[in-house]
Amino acid sequence: MSKKELNGKVVKDQNDKTIVVLVKRRYAHPFFGKVVTNSKKYHAHDEANKFKVGDSVKIIESKPYSKKKRWKVLDK
Repeated sequence: MSKKELNGKVVKDQNDKTIVVLVKRRYAHPFFGKVVTNSKKYHAHDEANKFKVGDSVKIIESKPYSKKKRWKVLDK
């Protein structure tokens, strides 16, 4: 099984080696057919602290780094 990849925007970069990424998803509601936007925040590992607030990044599933951190940054 391949690892999931998500695209999102950095909303927080204050912690050391960690960024918070906001991922927005759009899908059609199963019954009503209306387009719904859903958003979720993910904690991702950023080894070099090179990503700042507002950057668009791609994250991928990885081994657990801490209690909340199970994603790592691939690139912009």
